[in-house]
Amino acid sequence: MDKISFEEAFKELEEIVHRLEEGELTLEETIALFERGKALARYCGDVLDKAELKVKKLTSEGYETVPFTDLEF
Repeated sequence: MDKISFEEAFKELEEIVHRLEEGELTLEETIALFERGKALARYCGDVLDKAELKVKKLTSEGYETVPFTDLEF
């Protein structure tokens, strides 16, 4: 999964969920898609966790954080 972007993985996961919800698959297809979906969900979760840690690190390096609603444009 290292060669797939977060966006590609998330889109594929959405497609898998849609196909599973339709319910027109064989048992074998359902299991295979479920396994792939579980792997994609884990991958997306890991990417988001890493991004969150990076943001926390960046914001803890002397930068003041303010709520988005308090920003003036």
